Amino acid sequence: METGSPLVLIAAGGTGGHMFPAQALAEEMLARGWRVKLSTDPRGARYAGGFPRSVKVEVTDSATFARGGLLARALVPLRILAGVVTAVARMRRDRPAVVAGFGGYPAIPAMVAAWLTGRPRMIHEQNGVLGRVNRIFAPRVQRVACGIRPDGLPAGVAAIHTGNPVRAAVRGLAGSPYTPPGPPGGDQPLALLVIGGSQGARILSDVVPEAILALPADLRPRLRLSQQVREEDLARVSARYDGAGVRADLRTFFTDLPERMAEAHLVISRAGASSLADIAAIGRPAILVPYAAATANHQAANARALAAAGAALVIEEAGLTPETLAAAIGGILADPGRAAAMAAAARAEGRPEAARDLAAMVESLAPPAARPGVTPMDGRPG
Repeated sequence: METGSPLVLIAAGGTGGHMFPAQALAEEMLARGWRVKLSTDPRGARYAGGFPRSVKVEVTDSATFARGGLLARALVPLRILAGVVTAVARMRRDRPAVVAGFGGYPAIPAMVAAWLTGRPRMIHEQNGVLGRVNRIFAPRVQRVACGIRPDGLPAGVAAIHTGNPVRAAVRGLAGSPYTPPGPPGGDQPLALLVIGGSQGARILSDVVPEAILALPADLRPRLRLSQQVREEDLARVSARYDGAGVRADLRTFFTDLPERMAEAHLVISRAGASSLADIAAIGRPAILVPYAAATANHQAANARALAAAGAALVIEEAGLTPETLAAAIGGILADPGRAAAMAAAARAEGRPEAARDLAAMVESLAPPAARPGVTPMDGRPG
């Protein structure tokens, strides 16, 4: 990429929920002839492996009051201040045309620096409820984009619904044909994908194996299960499936998640915004289990659109038992027509072009001289 190309600085981190849509924007901006830098903290940098190699990752100190003991929390303001000082120096050196924040406490230094130096700036909120960091910056940016129409925007703030950007690997599989599960009594394999977000989900490790074992005897042997499991749960979950003769591929993280989702007859997932964007873009039936402790119960808000469209069943944590989950799994996999209708409904809710629309917003904020005339991707993978 030429050094004279305009620069967009993307500020994000903390979890894959922030980093995946940030990665999608980075891919689209590169395709439009821009340079891209990512500002994050050491934790966020661990999720940056999927970004294109041409994206320079700048690690900046940040912190949150949500973790650590009294001493760690007392040092939070100092760590954030140190990160802001570093970010301001970099901002004056690089002079990005636009700064785009995706939330998470690692985004704080770059967003504060953009505000202090007067750089054009915007934020993207992935969830149905504004996160703490985005709520702070929403009144202090020129544009607010949202992946899911959020509840409770600050007074005077309007959000533009772009959808949640999905990575190129997901866009390449958007709208993949769905093969419904075979009729009951047949021998067609049934692909079931279980994902728990970037941190995994202990409750799914506890409940899903027991639900699988509670499925009808003619259904269980046909399952081909892929399940994300926390490192500390791998041994016991694996032993449970092995003892029951269930064929299961267990991983702490799936590097080929889009491909597994495209092959799935059914997805069981938390209701993180990025996971839902992938499910909708590819178009697969889902059973959603919102994380009950999510800030402002935002995962429940996230799940509403797919549930209302008939694309997903929602089971709250309080009602998640092996029996309720087994009934939900069996009710979908044993009914090919219902599964196909749910897949079509999910596909109708998908926004695979969200990265394109978000990139257009970035370019609208840039000075006219910083808008290279490169043909955009139009939602196609790079």
